Amino acid sequence: MSADEIIHQSIRLRIMAILNTLERREALEFSQLKAMIEATDGNLGAHIDTLARAGYVDVEKLFVGRRPQTRIKATTIGRRAFRGHIAFLRKIIDQAEPARRRK
Repeated sequence: MSADEIIHQSIRLRIMAILNTLERREALEFSQLKAMIEATDGNLGAHIDTLARAGYVDVEKLFVGRRPQTRIKATTIGRRAFRGHIAFLRKIIDQAEPARRRK
């Protein structure tokens, strides 16, 4: 088991963590995700593009009334990758805990 280098970056990890709290078919608006992550439009957009190229998120662009809206949701592949990365991080933490208790 190893780190997922795409998810490992802190903003992408936060994006995937937030999206994984949603139901499978549920999406989050870009503006909502931006407020939760506290990133700029460009920074968040670049990280979403990286996740989308990896197949970890789907990006849906539509119009609501006359206003453009971008919605992002985690894909099945992305959810699986996130679970794997979390398992990797838990293993590191679990290995560190016994060492901490010995000191």
